[in-house]
Amino acid sequence: MKIIEENYDKISLILLDIMMPGQSGYSVLEEVKNSEKFKHILVVLFTVKSFSEDVQKGKKLGADAYITKPFSGKELLKRIKDILGNGK
Repeated sequence: MKIIEENYDKISLILLDIMMPGQSGYSVLEEVKNSEKFKHILVVLFTVKSFSEDVQKGKKLGADAYITKPFSGKELLKRIKDILGNGK
């Protein structure tokens, strides 16, 4: 969160793994989406967790997209372009 705090005005999108050491991606997502200062930031969750309850939890917390591993760089780039509105 420290990096987000220090650079929030320069960040448009965060690629966020759900399973991280220390703080879960869900927790970071919740902090970002519940903050007036950060809520403009789009969040893409990625994880090996593909169960529907995991996807639903991410959506409920405000994730803008959810990508399950493994994925190709091409697929990730397409999803990011779609989210940013440049998916032509």
